[in-house]
Amino acid sequence: MTTSSKRVPQTMTEKILARCSGRDSVRPGDEIEARPDVVISYDFPGYTDVFFKEAREEFGVEKVSSPERYVLFIDHMVPAASPKEEELHRGTRAWGAAQGVPVHERKGIGHQVSAELGYATPGAFLVHFDGHVSQLGAFGAYAFGARKGVLEAYVSETIALRVPPTVKVVLTGALQPGVMARDVFHHMVRVMGPSSCAFKAVELAGPVIDAMSVEGRQTLCGQAMFLGATTMLVAPDARTREWLQGRACLDVPAVQPDEDAVYERVVTVDVSALQPIVVVPPSPANTRDLSEHVGLAVHAGYLGSCASGRLEDLRIAAQVLRGRQIQPGFQLHVVPTSQAIMAQAAREGLIETLVEAGAFISSPTCDYCYGRIATMADGQRAVSTGTLNTPGRMGSVDSEIYLCNAAVVAASALEGCIADPRPYLEAVA
Repeated sequence: MTTSSKRVPQTMTEKILARCSGRDSVRPGDEIEARPDVVISYDFPGYTDVFFKEAREEFGVEKVSSPERYVLFIDHMVPAASPKEEELHRGTRAWGAAQGVPVHERKGIGHQVSAELGYATPGAFLVHFDGHVSQLGAFGAYAFGARKGVLEAYVSETIALRVPPTVKVVLTGALQPGVMARDVFHHMVRVMGPSSCAFKAVELAGPVIDAMSVEGRQTLCGQAMFLGATTMLVAPDARTREWLQGRACLDVPAVQPDEDAVYERVVTVDVSALQPIVVVPPSPANTRDLSEHVGLAVHAGYLGSCASGRLEDLRIAAQVLRGRQIQPGFQLHVVPTSQAIMAQAAREGLIETLVEAGAFISSPTCDYCYGRIATMADGQRAVSTGTLNTPGRMGSVDSEIYLCNAAVVAASALEGCIADPRPYLEAVA
């Protein structure tokens, strides 16, 4: 523990990691041993099953210390399509029961459900092997994907890491109708570059963030990896506190960045003129204006994933589709991100609207996003709110995925080609 009483200005990341490593302050480049507040995992072949086995056989850890610091989700291969998949789930359930670790099954995509259960407490330090856990940074937590390094968290109280530099991104202007958080993020990639924040944390600020919903902030933060960043955070505010009311389950101090915090750099991105975008294959770095691809034939649409499928996405899709029919032969798959979201969408009549338009509604699962189900054949194209557009992600390596916002997916379903949603939104405004 340091003994100096001199105040050191710090970013949010530095404050959280200082607390979890038992220090008064840390600086970028410091090598630390930090104790995660929560270790989050979903069961997946080669990950959790290996962690459980290696912890016992190679490290002699029969039982994790502080089981309340762990949580497991079964959100892939749901429902199981083979005995082997069900055997994996059965092993996860058994491990959780033996360890006293909660296992949440069929409640939705774990990154979203983690927030609903209150693990995304402002100021918390959360680790996972999946980098999309960074979306919990929308609540002021430091959440990052440590890949197989998460094994360390299963056998030890702490994990070793290097404190990353922090880049501050200030989003200015105001979003035009039909432009969503999805467009904002990919515009950031276009302006800043896909490796611009490699191995760094990102803090988001500015009037666009202040006005943005918590759901929109989750969309931004959850894709931090496509800027090369380890994670992305938003300082908690009244919106955060309202969303987490009665949910936050960790007793940790919330943090704000110091006004004189030292950032590696500060980047200002103006979104005033931003139009809907599309990210063209084969890379999530290929951001283009939607107008460049309007009219390109598409055969399927996916509205879901940990980057989408929340209420504001379902609401705008229903707004576009209400009273209309999708193109015959077009496959529109709508997958709410959690059971809680699906139930609320049903209460609001959104599910009815989407079904009447011809959409296929699925219970929450990650399986559409990584191509386990609803796969495409050679030569087919999809519009998607999923996380990736790399070849083979949703089926054949000779199919194509165009990433876009939920309104674009809905409009494209009506026309059977990439379409601008704004005329449909204006018609019901």
